Amino acid sequence: MDIKKRADASPPSTSRKMLFAQIIEMTGMEEEVVLELISLEWVSPASTADGHYLFEARDLYRLRKLSRLCNDLEITAAGGSIIVDLMERVEQLEARIEEMSKLI
Repeated sequence: MDIKKRADASPPSTSRKMLFAQIIEMTGMEEEVVLELISLEWVSPASTADGHYLFEARDLYRLRKLSRLCNDLEITAAGGSIIVDLMERVEQLEARIEEMSKLI
């Protein structure tokens, strides 16, 4: 995997997707950490025909949240990813509770 090649590429001008280098810049995360999260399928960026990763806004949101947690709590990305997953699950359950309470 040629990280330098992926870092130097730019997305199509009309794209809302972000490249690997942009994600690294916007999150402040180490390249290796983001690559590990991709290999764990914690984030699942699309790939272009020439092998560049394209991230969605949701990926950026999750990675920023993870970065803040890891920095604030001094934990690993693997541990932080579990926390982010659990936080998202709580948000989903709270939304369902709110929907159900409207039916009562």
